[in-house]
Amino acid sequence: MIHKEGRVFLFILWLFTSIIYTISFMLIRNYAWVILLFGSSFFIFFLQFFRNPKIEVEVNDNHIIAPCDGKVVVIEKTEEKEYFHDQKIQISIFMSPFNVHVNRNPVSGTVAYFKYHPGKYLVAWHPKSSTENERTTYVIKTLHNVEILVRQIAGAVARRIVWYVKKDDTVQQGNEFGFIKFGSRVDVFLPLHANVKVTIGQKTKGGKTILATFA
Repeated sequence: MIHKEGRVFLFILWLFTSIIYTISFMLIRNYAWVILLFGSSFFIFFLQFFRNPKIEVEVNDNHIIAPCDGKVVVIEKTEEKEYFHDQKIQISIFMSPFNVHVNRNPVSGTVAYFKYHPGKYLVAWHPKSSTENERTTYVIKTLHNVEILVRQIAGAVARRIVWYVKKDDTVQQGNEFGFIKFGSRVDVFLPLHANVKVTIGQKTKGGKTILATFA
């Protein structure tokens, strides 16, 4: 299944590559296959980027699940300065251009806070990308009355963050809350009493991998 964020883009890309191939076939017929091979490879690359496979999410109010596919690059205790102004456990997941780029709610609950921040486009692993890059921050208050903060962060290539939530929305664990085009990073801030279940370098599956459990 192709994600809705990519359908118009892929149609335009297909139309453009088809026109280029047709022109090249008319002008340099003997080498048109090179254009076809290059154009097809280019199209397939973007096609896999916008893929949106169906998954079955096992909803569990005691689990905090991964918001995206990717690799765990940060697990640390840090001060979250935008909303909590307190010490939290930060888990960061880096999304490469080859990952599925759908972002999913890590828990069920009510959106207690949401804010979009315009900003820079530093590489996603830069220490300041979490506070200086284009990003969104949203906080879910769970059924246990515990708040979980999720932050979408744009990178050097990813310059388009999409979100589908707003303050006071009720959200369900595993459902889509956004999409980041062309890879980047998602940070999750958890209470200090959460039991972390992932390790640095571990690959995650959005809506499937358990990042942590509540104490």
